[in-house]
Amino acid sequence: MTSRILDPASQPDINKGVREIFKAVHSGGVPQQTLELVHLRASQINGCSACTDAGATSAAKAGVSVEKLLTLAAWYENPLFDDAERAALALTEAVTRLADREDPVPDAVWDEAARHYDEPALASLLVAIATINVWNRLNVATRQVAGEWVKSAAARTLVESHAAAH
Repeated sequence: MTSRILDPASQPDINKGVREIFKAVHSGGVPQQTLELVHLRASQINGCSACTDAGATSAAKAGVSVEKLLTLAAWYENPLFDDAERAALALTEAVTRLADREDPVPDAVWDEAARHYDEPALASLLVAIATINVWNRLNVATRQVAGEWVKSAAARTLVESHAAAH
């Protein structure tokens, strides 16, 4: 498989904007491992092979256990995930699957997330979920190849900006 165009994140102005969003999301108080799980779960739902590849690698580097990575698709049945992670994952699924139900983000899902995360953290979660969904759609539409993005200059720039934010 080959991509249709160069990764959209490699465009300088887009890459700069992505770095700024990335920095803001990671300053909202949500644990890094939770953000990695959210990224990977949304990418699984959307069938984005490039993002699931990059997301699993990034999650492992952030310290997410192999057991969690292997069972993420059934997080709701697995005691490895704590209540705050479950709330973030439920919110991720609801926001990612907006068209799947009449009330896309039910009060129960929102209220559970709000029980674990304050307003800045909820904002970070929502922006993270929305951004992941954007990249999933761009990568699927342009047929980005799994494993290729992590080798790119754009990936190196994002990794460097992420390291500087911590």
